[in-house]
Amino acid sequence: MIPSRRALLRGAAAAAAAVPLAGATAGSAFASSSASAAGSGGHGAVGHGTAGLGPNVLVFDTSMGDAAIQAQIDAVFAVQQSNQFGTERYALAFKPGTYNVEINVGFYTHVLGLGVSPEDVVINGHVTVDAQWFGGNGTQDFWRAAENLTIVPPDGLDRWAVAQAAPMRRVHVKGDMILMPSPPGNGWSSGGFLADSVVDGQINSGSQQQWLSRNDTIGRWTGANWNMVFVGVQGAPATSFPTPPYTTVDRTPVVREKPFLTVDRRGAYHVFVPALRRNSTGTSWAGGPAAGHSIPLTEFHVAQPGDSAASINAALARGKHLLLTPGIYPLSAPLRVSRPGTVVLGLGLATLQAVKDNSLIEVADIGDVSVAGVILEAASAGSPVLLRVGDGHTRKNHAHQPTALFDVFPRIGGAVPGGTEVSIQIDSNDVIVDHVWAWRADHGLDGTVGWSVNPAGVGFLVNGDRVTTYGLFVEHHQNYEVLWNGNQGRTYFFQNEHPYDVPTQSAWKHGSTNGYAAYKVGDHVTEHHAWGLGSYAYFNLNANIYTDRAYEVPDTPGVVFTSLMTVCLNGAGGGGILHCINNSGDPVENGFGTYNMKSYSNGVGMV
Repeated sequence: MIPSRRALLRGAAAAAAAVPLAGATAGSAFASSSASAAGSGGHGAVGHGTAGLGPNVLVFDTSMGDAAIQAQIDAVFAVQQSNQFGTERYALAFKPGTYNVEINVGFYTHVLGLGVSPEDVVINGHVTVDAQWFGGNGTQDFWRAAENLTIVPPDGLDRWAVAQAAPMRRVHVKGDMILMPSPPGNGWSSGGFLADSVVDGQINSGSQQQWLSRNDTIGRWTGANWNMVFVGVQGAPATSFPTPPYTTVDRTPVVREKPFLTVDRRGAYHVFVPALRRNSTGTSWAGGPAAGHSIPLTEFHVAQPGDSAASINAALARGKHLLLTPGIYPLSAPLRVSRPGTVVLGLGLATLQAVKDNSLIEVADIGDVSVAGVILEAASAGSPVLLRVGDGHTRKNHAHQPTALFDVFPRIGGAVPGGTEVSIQIDSNDVIVDHVWAWRADHGLDGTVGWSVNPAGVGFLVNGDRVTTYGLFVEHHQNYEVLWNGNQGRTYFFQNEHPYDVPTQSAWKHGSTNGYAAYKVGDHVTEHHAWGLGSYAYFNLNANIYTDRAYEVPDTPGVVFTSLMTVCLNGAGGGGILHCINNSGDPVENGFGTYNMKSYSNGVGMV
């Protein structure tokens, strides 16, 4: 196995992203077809019509006809296929019914069914992520999503060859799935997340390097590379880490599913908020409609790109929930959430930009808040934090109504230069984190990436107690990637890459320690558990850079790491990772054009 990580193709990717696309302005790719559809009874792209969802939410119903729908889907994909750092954002929303269409899902494209159940919207066709835009290498297939659909692939096989920040939720695949790109190329894919879903047949991971399945039901699973984790999954393979590297946890201790948009028979829109589940397996909808409650869209402030922080905060202060329609939101102050039960839901990878060294979302120390489906972008030199939940550590217990984060993706560099001290900070107790990717960019448009161009300190900082994470992806930050000071924390799946662009060892050193651990548990913590952790090194300046350890934890019986690994992707002279956990575990270094990998079943015995 010769990994072809995105770092190795960084120059090619940046060049491709910088090429302007014909018609790549918001809405232009489908303006004529959507205008005619909207003018004939309100079907198709509703624009500012019935739901006021804006021009970049295309709402389809079966009366449009499959050919007209396909034309709009194809027009969006033509814009978004390789638009890695563009400003366009789209949601393709399907009202209940059956559609005979093929959906290729490009960058910043969110495909969603509007039914109460995934069975309400049936796609007789594929819902596909592939990588032909990048020579068959799927390691940059970021920032896209599909949810709340039934997919019936005509050939029995659906392809979802994704990297980070590309969740699939609440789907029913009536057939098999494969998680790698198609020929020609058959390259690598790198980091996926499947939740609350059913796959009737086989999931073949193929070249997929790491994956988390949570609360799914699958026919069977085959394939493995580095780190495959299953939590509360019916049909999951048994734990066999490291050969093959499967880590299976039978039940999900506590979780809520992501809120989602629905439409009723009268055409009125709602947001459904699933109920909290404990010690669960399989999907939330296996026995019929999922438990939870529905909120009419009339109780939401439906934001449009260009809305100010002041206007959004005024709506939140009046007791409104918040729906962010697709687009870019430059904000000079944070959005402040202070009412328990508030839902903040983004469509189409809605992107908030911190343009005045500000934070972007600040949630008070309250319960039952949902923040979902947003990119948080540092767009100025020094934001203190991009997202914060709580304000200082307290003893307040939110176990019965925890706040939850879903598909939240901080980004520093890549599209615009900027910096932050902390990407996500959690001070409240009992918070649930369900899929985040905190990314300090290792590639991007010219002038957006560099050791001092897109500085980022800690990626994920936890001060609260009893915080639980599923799918924690944190990459390239310059301090600890994860710093966990709270007690009784739990992580199910962790993926990390150290910063690529360390210029010298002295620039990445604290005291006598080389580098920073990817995952640091505070010295005073007495209980912490983590399953399925991978940390990778690729230092690309040939400067012989080392970090002393990937994981750093207190030596106490209550801190248990299970199924952990390290990988070095450097050629000669690059450097590497000297220890896996604390001062134990063999080094991985200087892979000489291939890679050097070590796996350990249990970290406690090594401490």
